[in-house]
Amino acid sequence: MAAPAMQQPSYLLANLKMDSTTKPFLQCCQELVKVIDDYPAKELHLIFPWLVESVFGSLDGVIVGWNLGFLQACSNQYNIVMDFLNPSGPMMKLVYKLQAEEYKYEIPVSFLPGPVKVSIQEGVLPDCPLLNNKLHFPLSGLQTLNPFEYYMFMFASSLITPKNYSLGQHVSSLDSAYFVLVDTYLKYFLPTEGSVPPSPFIYKRGSVSPPAPSVPFAGYGIHSASLLKRHISHQPSVTADPAAQEIWRSEALLQVFVEMWLHHYSLEMYQKLQSPQVKLALLQYRLSMSSMLCQPLTPPGSGTLHTYQEPFTPTEEHVLVVRLLVKHLHAFSCSLKPEQVSSSAHSHTSPLEELKRVVVHRFVQQKLYVFLQHCFGHWPLDASFRVVLETWLSYIQPWRYTGEKTNPQTDQNKGVPEKCASFNLFVQENLLMYTKLFQGFLNRVVRTDLVNVKNALMVFRVAKVFAQPNLSEMIQKGEQLFLEPEHVLHHRQHRCFLSPGHGGSFLSARQPVVTDRVFRVKSHVYGLEGQDCQYKQMFGMELRGTVLKLIQIIDQARQTAKKMSDQSAEVAANNSFMSWFGMGSPDLNYTFNGGEVDDTGACVKTHEFLERSLDYLCQIFRLNAGQLSQLMATLGSGQDDGNSKQLPDCVQGENGLILTDLGRMQVINGLRRFEIEYQGDPELQPIRSYENAILVRLFFKISSLVNERFGGHMDALCSRPDFLGQLGRHYLASPEAAADGRCRSPETRLTAERYRRPRLSLRMLASYRTLLMLLLLYLFGALFSLGPMSSTLLILTGGFLYGLLSCPVWR
Repeated sequence: MAAPAMQQPSYLLANLKMDSTTKPFLQCCQELVKVIDDYPAKELHLIFPWLVESVFGSLDGVIVGWNLGFLQACSNQYNIVMDFLNPSGPMMKLVYKLQAEEYKYEIPVSFLPGPVKVSIQEGVLPDCPLLNNKLHFPLSGLQTLNPFEYYMFMFASSLITPKNYSLGQHVSSLDSAYFVLVDTYLKYFLPTEGSVPPSPFIYKRGSVSPPAPSVPFAGYGIHSASLLKRHISHQPSVTADPAAQEIWRSEALLQVFVEMWLHHYSLEMYQKLQSPQVKLALLQYRLSMSSMLCQPLTPPGSGTLHTYQEPFTPTEEHVLVVRLLVKHLHAFSCSLKPEQVSSSAHSHTSPLEELKRVVVHRFVQQKLYVFLQHCFGHWPLDASFRVVLETWLSYIQPWRYTGEKTNPQTDQNKGVPEKCASFNLFVQENLLMYTKLFQGFLNRVVRTDLVNVKNALMVFRVAKVFAQPNLSEMIQKGEQLFLEPEHVLHHRQHRCFLSPGHGGSFLSARQPVVTDRVFRVKSHVYGLEGQDCQYKQMFGMELRGTVLKLIQIIDQARQTAKKMSDQSAEVAANNSFMSWFGMGSPDLNYTFNGGEVDDTGACVKTHEFLERSLDYLCQIFRLNAGQLSQLMATLGSGQDDGNSKQLPDCVQGENGLILTDLGRMQVINGLRRFEIEYQGDPELQPIRSYENAILVRLFFKISSLVNERFGGHMDALCSRPDFLGQLGRHYLASPEAAADGRCRSPETRLTAERYRRPRLSLRMLASYRTLLMLLLLYLFGALFSLGPMSSTLLILTGGFLYGLLSCPVWR
């Protein structure tokens, strides 16, 4: 490659684009490393957007990039990619090189999360700290990011951008390069031990500095100062505390990850979280703090802002990465030094320790709550919901990530540590995460097939978590605090408008410590649900009725699963042998689907998961053995063994039977069922396991040719009233038409007439049972020295005589 002094920037970019399509991947990366080392930032500035797009893909999904989500450790390119993109690698060196020169890059507003995008288009300031000081009026449709923010924005966006992957491409997200990179970036920029490593690259202008503030954006005002700037301004020397100089990267990383991964949900749901009074007060506050002249802002709730709903459904990979973020933030927050948790001298606290203290509450609480609510309401009712469930359970158990090495068996009964007041405070400040989402989970469970072992496992996981010692008492205490009279709420109500979810900076100067626990819980609930919310208690009578209904459903499913487990070996053996003769049970409801591995690694069956879930639910809601036995006795008195053969509970409607809620529960849990039978054309029904597919298709073609050629003669024969007509109808009419001559499902008259017309059917000859019987008859004839023709004539004669004797004319 030519020397840097002889190469023009336009030629450099053109050569790199050409090399990326013609040269091997390893050679391209080696040349990119050389370019980053040799060329100045002025020339690298032009290739940076192209390079980032080549790695992570374009925002519109047209360019796929390096397919980090599909790149496995077994791939030859894996180590090359990880070395190139790691926090101390060449790519990050390029970012710091451009950061030192204060270059800016633009992102179209159309690629921002839906609620943020529509808010900007309507002229309403979005609750998005990432856009702090990034938007300017008049709005040009673009936001400006520094190199580090731009790199992380493209990295985070690649997870949620739809891309055209090749068919059949499947990969485990936990092993992909993207998942490993997310984990690496979080551990590097949010370390649980030590401080953020300083930038290893020193240039003529000195160390890489945090981005300079731009024109304040309307609505943030004096609260736009970041935590970093507050600490730097109070320190005599910047070099005295290197962590204060580097903490801005941690703040930017969190803002990008949270806004891009957790700010995707319907705007309708987003608006429901704020009552009209809160939104009006928020708008008035922002207008009063605005220091710029701009066009009048459109009030929230008008135009497209009111009607917009983003068609966004998170993928399993997306939720897995969110769970990784939640787990690491808990570990990061729990690594706060004990003496600084209760310390009042915050002026001596390092920026990183201050970030640990506020990171979960100010960064992820509100947006994760709305994100999980969206998933609870829109996720399919199948076993894939497990990823959402585990993300929720990871968030509500911060004590699992304290870094203490405990024995898993003894840790099961340990529960929530009583001595740590911070966990009690966490439960109170996240009350809705426990109560409201638990109610949403109950609404899903009562509509789920609990006989399925994966669904039973999810119920077991939730019941086990909430049955931890001390946790239910903490939740109940939080509800009691919320229900206390509002004796101190009104004169402090303005503070909730400055919360991160309502426009305040996440790392702005800290608000005064609020010691009133009542106000803390109320501000949390009202901040997420609005001032006019109707709170439903988790331990109230209304939810208790739902829990009792769930217990009944669980017990019914447990009984069904137990019967299936006891009969599984016998049914499997019978089906495997008798299916060759066409006598196997076609009912798949009685096929047991095995077991799942629980937390201890043991294989547990469905009914065992449900039995444990019943025990945990009784512990959570304090149901004694007498109440449980009475509930089960009431349930058992209305059921008997004959009920399993009855139709589910339903009512007669205009178009037929309609299942009631009780009937749906009976069908879901396998208590009752409809008799399922094929009601279409008998010749076109699916090929059975006891039939030979080649012979079925061959005999169908032969029958079709015969019926097409001699269909008129068959109709004439079967229409005769004499003995020959009776015999023809016996051999040529379908058994269903001969039995009752009526339709069992809605059909057109032409379709029904076509099914009932006399025709020849040879499909029974394709059955393995028929073929075996014919083979035995030919072997039996061979024992008496009969040839194939003689045996065939005898078989046809016997069949004709059997049909003649069974003809209805003799009855």
